[in-house]
Amino acid sequence: MQTESTKYIFVTGGVMSGLGKGVVSSSIAKLLQLSNQKVSCVKFDPYLNYDAGTMNPIAHGEVYVTEDGGECDMDIGNYERFLNQNMLKTHNITTAQIYSSVIDAERRGEYLGACVQIIPHVTDAIKDRIRKIVKSENLDMLVIECGGTVGDIESLPFLEALRQMRLEEGSENVIFVHVTLAPSLDVVGEQKTKPTQHSVQELRRIGIQPDLLAVRCTRPLEMAARKKISLFSNVSERDVFSCHDAKSILLVPQMLYDQGIIDVMFKKFGKVGLVNTSANWDKWNAIINSFQNAKESVRIAMVGKYVKLADSYVSVNHALQHAGAKIGKNVIIDWIDSEELDGDLNKLAAYSGIIVPGGFGDRGVEGIVSTANYAREKNIPYLGICFGFQLAAVAFGRYVCGLTNANSTEIAPSTENPVIDLLPEQKSVENMGGSLRLGSHEITVEDNTMAFRLYKSTKIHKRHRHRFEFNQKYLDLFSSKGMKFSGHSDNKKRMEVLEIPNHKFYLGVQYHPEFSSRPGYPEESFEAFIRASSNA
Repeated sequence: MQTESTKYIFVTGGVMSGLGKGVVSSSIAKLLQLSNQKVSCVKFDPYLNYDAGTMNPIAHGEVYVTEDGGECDMDIGNYERFLNQNMLKTHNITTAQIYSSVIDAERRGEYLGACVQIIPHVTDAIKDRIRKIVKSENLDMLVIECGGTVGDIESLPFLEALRQMRLEEGSENVIFVHVTLAPSLDVVGEQKTKPTQHSVQELRRIGIQPDLLAVRCTRPLEMAARKKISLFSNVSERDVFSCHDAKSILLVPQMLYDQGIIDVMFKKFGKVGLVNTSANWDKWNAIINSFQNAKESVRIAMVGKYVKLADSYVSVNHALQHAGAKIGKNVIIDWIDSEELDGDLNKLAAYSGIIVPGGFGDRGVEGIVSTANYAREKNIPYLGICFGFQLAAVAFGRYVCGLTNANSTEIAPSTENPVIDLLPEQKSVENMGGSLRLGSHEITVEDNTMAFRLYKSTKIHKRHRHRFEFNQKYLDLFSSKGMKFSGHSDNKKRMEVLEIPNHKFYLGVQYHPEFSSRPGYPEESFEAFIRASSNA
C-alpha cells in the first residue's frame, strides 16, 4: 500500500521585513501538530553568510544555537518553542550553504561537464535539502519559511525552487501562504489594500499564485478590505486571514484557528476524518492561560550590550516569561545598556532581580562587571549567562579576591590576572565562523549545591556558544573566598556553573539555558531566578 505523500506549506512574505512570517509559520505548524500531524519547520535565509554565527545581533537579532551546534536564525527558536521539539541545524538553509554544495560538486566533477547554472543546479540543491529532511524525519507535513521579501534578488532561487516543487509534488500536496500588510493611515483610518495587491502581483510575476493570504494589520481585517484583497489577488475571501496585533504571539494559533485556517488547509490537502484533538488543545490552552492569569508583577533588569534591539535577546525574554507564567507572575523586563550605566548603579536598586545575558567584545564590559558586583553586595538575585558568568567571575576576582586587575583575555589580552581565558583548543583557530564551542554538552552537577537543587540531577545537557572559560588556576582562591563552582564538564576541564551559597540567589552559567526553555516548561535556572526575585 502506498503511503500518503508529505504535504508542504510554503510561507513567503511581501511589502517589508519584520511582518511576522516566523510567527505565522510557527503558528501554522502548531495547529498541524495539535491536529496530530508529524510536522517540522525549515527556514530559508537568502543571505551569503554561511550561517548566522558572525552576524551582528543588533542588526539581525540573536543567534540561536541548536542541540547539534548550529548557529541559526532566531526563527528556529520560534519553531522549537511553539512545537516543543528540537530542530537540527539542517533546518536553517542559507544561500552560502547551497552555493558551497554546488561549487563543491562541480569541483568533484559530479555535473559531468555541464554548464552549472541557477536552474537547475542551484534549485535542485535546494529541493534536495528539503526532501532529505522530510525523508530522514518521516514527516507528514513540513512548513518552510522563505526569508526576505518577495522581489529581493537574493531570494529568487529559493522561490523558484518552491515553484518547481509545486509542479513536482502536485498542487494537491503544496500550499503557498503569503504574509503581507494592510496598514491603517491615521488620517483616514481606512485599512489600505494596495501594498498587498502589489505584493501578490510580484509573487505571481515569478510564477507563484498564493493559496492563502495572512494579512498583518493593527486591528482585525475589515470585511471591505478582505473583499478587495480577494478580488485583486485572485484568492478566495475565506482564504484571506487576518493576522492582527495580539497581546502575545502564543495567541496567534488560536486566532488563525478561529478563522478556519485548518479546515481550509485540510480541505485543500484532501484530508478527512481527523482524530479528535481536544486533549491536545486542552494542554495547549492550559499553557496559554498560564500566561494570562498572572496577578502580580516582578520587575527584572536585563543589563546587556545589545539592548537597543529586543530581538537580540529574544530567547532570554521568552525564558523569563515562561518562568513567570509557571509561578503566576507577570515578568516586566527593563533593558539597560551596560555602556550607559556610567557608574550610576543605584538605578538597579529598583529591580527585584538582575540578569546579564551573553555577549562578545569589550564594549560595555565595565558596566556589566560593576552590575555583577552590585548584585552580590546588595543581595539582589543575579543570573549571569555565558558572558554574564564570565564577568561575574571577573567581578568576584576584583572585589572579593583582591585581584584588582582581574579580567578576561578577550577584553585585556595582556592582563596580569586572566581569570577568564581562551579555551586551549581555540588558540589555533583562524576562521571566526562556526568555530566556537557549540551545541549540547554534558555537565556534571555537584551534589548538595543550589545547581543540584534546581536540576535535581547530577547530569544535565545544555547548549553552548563560547570561546573563553574560567581559568582554573584561580579555582582554589575563588573557592576559599566563598564562590562555589557547582557544575563542570569534559572531566572537570572546564567550569560550567558558579554560585555564592550565602547569597539570596547568585548563579552564573557558562551555557545558554534560554535555548532549552519552552512555554509551559521553563528552564530550571530561569524559574529559580524568578522565584527568588519574587520571593515565591
